[in-house]
Amino acid sequence: MTPARVYDYADISAPAKQSASCRDLISVQDFSPDEISALLALTQSVKDRPASYRRALLGKQLVLFFEKASLRTRITFEAGMASLGGTSIFVDQTQSRLHEREPLCDVAHNVERWVDAVVLRTFEHETIVEMARYSAIPVINALSDLEHPCQAFADFFTLQEKFGDLRNIHLAYIGDGNNMAHSLMLAAASLGSKMTLACPTGYLPHPEITDAALAIAARTGAEISIMQDPVAAVTGADAVYTDVWASMGQEDEAAERATIFAPYQVNQQLFAHAPGAIFMHCLPAHRGMEVTADVLDSSRSIAFDQAENRLHVQKAILLTLLGGDARRGPSRSHHA
Repeated sequence: MTPARVYDYADISAPAKQSASCRDLISVQDFSPDEISALLALTQSVKDRPASYRRALLGKQLVLFFEKASLRTRITFEAGMASLGGTSIFVDQTQSRLHEREPLCDVAHNVERWVDAVVLRTFEHETIVEMARYSAIPVINALSDLEHPCQAFADFFTLQEKFGDLRNIHLAYIGDGNNMAHSLMLAAASLGSKMTLACPTGYLPHPEITDAALAIAARTGAEISIMQDPVAAVTGADAVYTDVWASMGQEDEAAERATIFAPYQVNQQLFAHAPGAIFMHCLPAHRGMEVTADVLDSSRSIAFDQAENRLHVQKAILLTLLGGDARRGPSRSHHA
Protein backbone atom coordinates (compact mmCIF):
# COMPACT_ATOMS: atom_id res chain seq x y z
CA MET A 1 0.00 0.00 0.00
CA THR A 2 1.27 3.44 -0.85
CA PRO A 3 1.91 5.39 2.37
CA ALA A 4 -0.14 8.47 3.10
CA ARG A 5 1.29 11.67 1.70
CA VAL A 6 3.20 13.83 4.15
CA TYR A 7 3.31 17.62 3.91
CA ASP A 8 4.73 20.23 6.23
CA TYR A 9 1.57 22.29 6.08
CA ALA A 10 3.01 25.19 8.06
CA ASP A 11 5.91 25.61 5.66
CA ILE A 12 3.82 25.64 2.50
CA SER A 13 1.43 28.41 3.48
CA ALA A 14 2.27 31.57 1.57
CA PRO A 15 3.11 34.80 3.42
CA ALA A 16 0.85 37.82 3.13
CA LYS A 17 1.46 40.32 0.40
CA GLN A 18 2.97 43.62 1.42
CA SER A 19 -0.21 45.41 0.38
CA ALA A 20 -3.57 44.43 1.87
CA SER A 21 -5.19 45.32 -1.46
CA CYS A 22 -3.17 42.64 -3.29
CA ARG A 23 -4.32 39.17 -2.37
CA ASP A 24 -3.74 35.59 -3.49
CA LEU A 25 -5.97 32.56 -3.71
CA ILE A 26 -3.64 29.77 -2.64
CA SER A 27 -6.05 27.98 -0.33
CA VAL A 28 -9.74 28.08 0.46
CA GLN A 29 -8.54 29.51 3.79
CA ASP A 30 -7.43 32.69 2.04
CA PHE A 31 -11.09 33.72 2.06
CA SER A 32 -13.00 33.99 5.33
CA PRO A 33 -16.45 32.39 5.60
CA ASP A 34 -18.09 35.76 4.96
CA GLU A 35 -15.83 36.36 1.97
CA ILE A 36 -16.68 32.98 0.47
CA SER A 37 -20.38 33.77 0.83
CA ALA A 38 -19.77 37.14 -0.83
CA LEU A 39 -17.86 35.41 -3.63
CA LEU A 40 -20.79 33.06 -4.27
CA ALA A 41 -23.17 36.04 -4.32
CA LEU A 42 -20.93 37.79 -6.83
CA THR A 43 -20.82 34.59 -8.88
CA GLN A 44 -24.61 34.60 -9.04
CA SER A 45 -24.60 38.22 -10.19
CA VAL A 46 -22.00 37.51 -12.86
CA LYS A 47 -23.96 34.50 -14.07
CA ASP A 48 -27.28 36.36 -14.13
CA ARG A 49 -26.00 39.63 -15.64
CA PRO A 50 -22.86 38.93 -17.68
CA ALA A 51 -23.32 42.04 -19.81
CA SER A 52 -22.93 44.23 -16.72
CA TYR A 53 -19.33 43.05 -16.29
CA ARG A 54 -18.08 43.16 -19.90
CA ARG A 55 -15.67 46.04 -19.27
CA ALA A 56 -14.90 45.33 -15.62
CA LEU A 57 -11.31 44.21 -16.27
CA LEU A 58 -10.65 46.23 -19.42
CA GLY A 59 -6.90 46.54 -19.92
CA LYS A 60 -6.02 43.85 -17.37
CA GLN A 61 -3.75 40.98 -18.37
CA LEU A 62 -3.55 37.47 -16.94
CA VAL A 63 -0.83 34.87 -17.42
CA LEU A 64 -1.55 31.16 -17.01
CA PHE A 65 1.37 28.81 -16.28
CA PHE A 66 0.19 25.20 -16.52
CA GLU A 67 2.45 22.28 -15.66
CA LYS A 68 -0.53 19.91 -15.94
CA ALA A 69 -2.96 19.37 -18.77
CA SER A 70 -6.32 21.10 -18.47
CA LEU A 71 -9.68 21.48 -20.17
CA ARG A 72 -12.09 23.19 -17.76
CA THR A 73 -9.62 25.31 -15.82
CA ARG A 74 -7.81 26.74 -18.82
CA ILE A 75 -10.86 27.48 -20.95
CA THR A 76 -12.91 28.96 -18.12
CA PHE A 77 -10.13 31.29 -17.03
CA GLU A 78 -9.37 32.40 -20.59
CA ALA A 79 -13.01 32.78 -21.59
CA GLY A 80 -13.83 34.43 -18.29
CA MET A 81 -11.04 36.96 -18.58
CA ALA A 82 -12.04 37.79 -22.16
CA SER A 83 -15.70 38.24 -21.20
CA LEU A 84 -14.63 40.73 -18.51
CA GLY A 85 -12.71 42.80 -21.07
CA GLY A 86 -9.22 41.57 -20.19
CA THR A 87 -6.69 39.44 -22.02
CA SER A 88 -4.82 36.27 -21.08
CA ILE A 89 -1.54 34.64 -22.04
CA PHE A 90 -1.17 30.86 -21.80
CA VAL A 91 2.28 29.36 -21.13
CA ASP A 92 2.47 25.59 -21.59
CA GLN A 93 4.80 24.17 -18.95
CA THR A 94 3.76 20.54 -19.38
CA GLN A 95 7.12 19.64 -20.94
CA SER A 96 9.24 21.28 -18.25
CA ARG A 97 8.60 22.57 -14.75
CA LEU A 98 8.33 26.29 -14.27
CA HIS A 99 11.50 26.57 -12.20
CA GLU A 100 13.76 24.46 -14.44
CA ARG A 101 14.97 27.24 -16.76
CA GLU A 102 15.48 29.89 -14.10
CA PRO A 103 14.71 30.34 -10.41
CA LEU A 104 11.05 30.80 -9.62
CA CYS A 105 11.78 34.04 -7.79
CA ASP A 106 13.16 35.48 -11.04
CA VAL A 107 10.10 34.33 -12.96
CA ALA A 108 7.88 36.03 -10.37
CA HIS A 109 9.81 39.31 -10.50
CA ASN A 110 9.56 39.33 -14.30
CA VAL A 111 5.87 38.58 -14.69
CA GLU A 112 4.80 41.03 -11.98
CA ARG A 113 6.11 43.83 -14.23
CA TRP A 114 4.17 42.68 -17.30
CA VAL A 115 0.78 41.37 -16.19
CA ASP A 116 -1.79 41.88 -13.45
CA ALA A 117 -2.22 38.34 -12.10
CA VAL A 118 -0.87 34.78 -12.33
CA VAL A 119 -2.89 31.57 -12.59
CA LEU A 120 -0.72 28.58 -11.76
CA ARG A 121 -1.55 24.89 -12.19
CA THR A 122 1.23 22.72 -10.87
CA PHE A 123 2.26 19.44 -9.32
CA GLU A 124 3.78 20.83 -6.13
CA HIS A 125 1.92 23.23 -3.87
CA GLU A 126 5.24 24.77 -2.88
CA THR A 127 5.58 26.14 -6.43
CA ILE A 128 2.46 28.25 -5.98
CA VAL A 129 3.52 29.36 -2.52
CA GLU A 130 6.92 30.45 -3.81
CA MET A 131 5.38 32.32 -6.73
CA ALA A 132 3.11 34.16 -4.32
CA ARG A 133 5.99 34.89 -1.96
CA TYR A 134 8.04 36.68 -4.60
CA SER A 135 5.30 38.21 -6.73
CA ALA A 136 3.63 41.55 -5.97
CA ILE A 137 0.55 40.62 -8.03
CA PRO A 138 -2.27 38.16 -7.19
CA VAL A 139 -1.47 34.47 -7.63
CA ILE A 140 -4.33 31.99 -8.09
CA ASN A 141 -4.05 28.27 -7.37
CA ALA A 142 -5.55 26.53 -10.39
CA LEU A 143 -4.70 23.13 -8.86
CA SER A 144 -1.81 21.80 -6.82
CA ASP A 145 -1.20 18.51 -5.06
CA LEU A 146 -2.63 20.03 -1.87
CA GLU A 147 -5.70 22.04 -2.92
CA HIS A 148 -8.07 22.98 -5.74
CA PRO A 149 -9.92 26.02 -4.33
CA CYS A 150 -11.46 27.24 -7.60
CA GLN A 151 -13.19 23.89 -8.12
CA ALA A 152 -14.45 23.77 -4.54
CA PHE A 153 -15.98 27.24 -4.82
CA ALA A 154 -17.72 26.23 -8.06
CA ASP A 155 -19.00 23.05 -6.41
CA PHE A 156 -20.57 24.89 -3.48
CA PHE A 157 -22.02 27.50 -5.78
CA THR A 158 -23.65 24.62 -7.71
CA LEU A 159 -24.96 23.13 -4.47
CA GLN A 160 -26.36 26.53 -3.52
CA GLU A 161 -28.18 26.69 -6.86
CA LYS A 162 -29.69 23.25 -6.28
CA PHE A 163 -30.52 23.42 -2.57
CA GLY A 164 -30.41 27.02 -1.40
CA ASP A 165 -29.06 27.47 2.13
CA LEU A 166 -25.72 25.66 2.31
CA ARG A 167 -26.10 25.25 6.06
CA ASN A 168 -28.78 22.68 5.38
CA ILE A 169 -26.96 20.42 2.93
CA HIS A 170 -25.10 17.16 3.49
CA LEU A 171 -22.26 16.45 1.06
CA ALA A 172 -20.69 12.99 1.02
CA TYR A 173 -17.25 12.57 -0.54
CA ILE A 174 -16.06 9.06 -1.46
CA GLY A 175 -12.51 8.15 -2.44
CA ASP A 176 -9.01 9.57 -2.11
CA GLY A 177 -8.33 12.17 0.58
CA ASN A 178 -6.64 14.32 -2.03
CA ASN A 179 -6.48 17.98 -3.02
CA MET A 180 -10.16 17.97 -3.94
CA ALA A 181 -11.16 16.49 -0.60
CA HIS A 182 -9.04 19.12 1.17
CA SER A 183 -10.63 22.10 -0.53
CA LEU A 184 -14.14 20.69 -0.23
CA MET A 185 -13.63 20.12 3.51
CA LEU A 186 -12.40 23.66 4.05
CA ALA A 187 -15.25 25.11 1.98
CA ALA A 188 -17.88 23.00 3.74
CA ALA A 189 -16.51 24.05 7.11
CA SER A 190 -16.50 27.72 6.10
CA LEU A 191 -20.06 27.62 4.77
CA GLY A 192 -21.60 25.75 7.68
CA SER A 193 -22.38 22.58 5.72
CA LYS A 194 -22.33 18.95 6.77
CA MET A 195 -19.71 16.83 5.04
CA THR A 196 -18.88 13.17 5.46
CA LEU A 197 -15.81 11.64 3.83
CA ALA A 198 -15.09 7.95 3.29
CA CYS A 199 -11.48 7.15 2.39
CA PRO A 200 -9.37 4.00 2.64
CA THR A 201 -6.83 3.71 5.43
CA GLY A 202 -3.61 5.34 4.28
CA TYR A 203 -5.46 7.71 1.94
CA LEU A 204 -7.14 9.98 4.47
CA PRO A 205 -7.01 13.77 4.08
CA HIS A 206 -3.96 15.57 5.40
CA PRO A 207 -4.31 15.74 9.21
CA GLU A 208 -3.41 19.41 9.50
CA ILE A 209 -5.99 20.36 6.87
CA THR A 210 -8.50 18.19 8.70
CA ASP A 211 -7.65 20.02 11.92
CA ALA A 212 -8.03 23.38 10.16
CA ALA A 213 -11.43 22.36 8.77
CA LEU A 214 -12.59 21.18 12.18
CA ALA A 215 -11.45 24.44 13.78
CA ILE A 216 -13.41 26.45 11.21
CA ALA A 217 -16.42 24.15 11.65
CA ALA A 218 -16.40 24.79 15.40
CA ARG A 219 -16.97 28.49 14.64
CA THR A 220 -19.52 28.11 11.84
CA GLY A 221 -21.57 25.16 13.08
CA ALA A 222 -20.50 22.90 10.21
CA GLU A 223 -20.11 19.14 10.70
CA ILE A 224 -17.09 17.35 9.25
CA SER A 225 -16.72 13.57 9.67
CA ILE A 226 -14.10 11.21 8.22
CA MET A 227 -14.59 7.46 8.11
CA GLN A 228 -13.72 4.37 6.09
CA ASP A 229 -17.26 3.12 5.39
CA PRO A 230 -18.69 4.55 2.13
CA VAL A 231 -22.22 3.36 2.92
CA ALA A 232 -22.23 5.21 6.22
CA ALA A 233 -20.84 8.32 4.51
CA VAL A 234 -23.54 8.52 1.81
CA THR A 235 -26.50 7.59 4.00
CA GLY A 236 -28.76 10.63 4.23
CA ALA A 237 -26.60 12.69 1.87
CA ASP A 238 -28.02 15.33 -0.48
CA ALA A 239 -25.04 15.01 -2.81
CA VAL A 240 -22.47 12.27 -3.40
CA TYR A 241 -19.09 13.39 -4.74
CA THR A 242 -16.10 11.46 -6.01
CA ASP A 243 -12.83 12.12 -7.81
CA VAL A 244 -10.30 10.05 -9.73
CA TRP A 245 -8.40 7.45 -7.75
CA ALA A 246 -5.03 8.33 -9.30
CA SER A 247 -4.38 11.98 -10.11
CA MET A 248 -1.95 13.31 -12.69
CA GLY A 249 1.55 12.42 -11.49
CA GLN A 250 0.31 9.23 -9.79
CA GLU A 251 0.03 7.09 -12.91
CA ASP A 252 2.55 4.56 -11.56
CA GLU A 253 0.19 3.94 -8.63
CA ALA A 254 -2.93 3.47 -10.76
CA ALA A 255 -3.06 -0.34 -10.68
CA GLU A 256 -2.47 -0.55 -6.94
CA ARG A 257 -5.02 2.18 -6.26
CA ALA A 258 -7.62 0.49 -8.47
CA THR A 259 -7.55 -2.50 -6.11
CA ILE A 260 -7.53 -0.47 -2.90
CA PHE A 261 -10.31 1.89 -4.00
CA ALA A 262 -12.60 -0.69 -5.64
CA PRO A 263 -14.96 -0.77 -2.60
CA TYR A 264 -15.28 3.01 -2.93
CA GLN A 265 -16.70 3.05 -6.44
CA VAL A 266 -19.85 5.17 -6.73
CA ASN A 267 -22.21 2.74 -8.43
CA GLN A 268 -25.95 2.14 -8.31
CA GLN A 269 -25.60 -0.11 -5.28
CA LEU A 270 -23.82 2.56 -3.24
CA PHE A 271 -25.93 5.39 -4.68
CA ALA A 272 -29.09 3.57 -3.56
CA HIS A 273 -28.15 4.38 0.04
CA ALA A 274 -28.69 8.07 -0.78
CA PRO A 275 -32.08 8.08 -2.51
CA GLY A 276 -32.82 11.44 -4.05
CA ALA A 277 -29.19 12.58 -3.82
CA ILE A 278 -27.41 14.19 -6.75
CA PHE A 279 -24.05 13.01 -8.06
CA MET A 280 -21.02 15.30 -8.35
CA HIS A 281 -17.60 14.93 -9.98
CA CYS A 282 -14.94 17.54 -10.69
CA LEU A 283 -14.03 15.80 -13.99
CA PRO A 284 -12.36 14.28 -15.89
CA ALA A 285 -14.09 11.07 -14.84
CA HIS A 286 -12.97 7.52 -15.48
CA ARG A 287 -16.18 5.62 -16.18
CA GLY A 288 -16.01 2.16 -14.67
CA MET A 289 -13.40 3.20 -12.09
CA GLU A 290 -14.39 5.71 -9.40
CA VAL A 291 -17.89 6.00 -10.89
CA THR A 292 -19.99 3.82 -13.17
CA ALA A 293 -21.31 5.27 -16.41
CA ASP A 294 -24.93 4.76 -15.39
CA VAL A 295 -24.42 7.08 -12.40
CA LEU A 296 -22.33 9.71 -14.17
CA ASP A 297 -24.69 9.88 -17.15
CA SER A 298 -27.90 9.70 -15.13
CA SER A 299 -30.42 12.48 -14.62
CA ARG A 300 -29.18 12.75 -11.04
CA SER A 301 -25.68 13.78 -12.15
CA ILE A 302 -24.81 17.48 -12.08
CA ALA A 303 -21.16 17.08 -13.08
CA PHE A 304 -21.60 19.27 -16.16
CA ASP A 305 -23.43 21.94 -14.15
CA GLN A 306 -20.34 22.05 -11.95
CA ALA A 307 -18.18 22.41 -15.05
CA GLU A 308 -20.35 25.25 -16.38
CA ASN A 309 -20.14 27.08 -13.09
CA ARG A 310 -16.34 27.02 -13.16
CA LEU A 311 -16.65 29.86 -15.68
CA HIS A 312 -18.81 32.03 -13.43
CA VAL A 313 -16.79 31.39 -10.28
CA GLN A 314 -13.53 32.07 -12.09
CA LYS A 315 -14.92 35.42 -13.24
CA ALA A 316 -15.94 36.29 -9.68
CA ILE A 317 -12.46 35.36 -8.40
CA LEU A 318 -10.82 37.57 -11.03
CA LEU A 319 -13.13 40.45 -10.21
CA THR A 320 -12.40 40.12 -6.51
CA LEU A 321 -8.62 39.86 -6.83
CA LEU A 322 -8.15 42.36 -9.65
CA GLY A 323 -10.43 45.04 -8.30
CA GLY A 324 -13.12 44.88 -10.94
CA ASP A 325 -15.74 44.80 -8.20
CA ALA A 326 -16.07 46.98 -5.13
CA ARG A 327 -16.28 43.98 -2.84
CA ARG A 328 -12.73 43.68 -1.62
CA GLY A 329 -12.04 41.76 1.52
CA PRO A 330 -9.42 42.31 4.19
CA SER A 331 -5.89 40.98 3.91
CA ARG A 332 -5.04 37.30 3.77
CA SER A 333 -6.44 34.92 6.35
CA HIS A 334 -4.72 33.68 9.51
CA HIS A 335 -3.09 30.63 7.91
CA ALA A 336 -0.72 32.94 6.06
